[in-house]
Amino acid sequence: MPTGASPKREREYKELKTEFKKEHRYPGREEEVAARIVNKQRREHGETKKK
Repeated sequence: MPTGASPKREREYKELKTEFKKEHRYPGREEEVAARIVNKQRREHGETKKK
């Protein structure tokens, strides 16, 4: 996770990652997909810096 992510987003990332591993979804890419989902949500909710 990028620095500056809230504890809520960190927790969400870990939950998604473990869920994907448990369900055998996205084999070998669980971390990448979970990070992309969380980053997308951060961007949509205005939690990132805008350029």
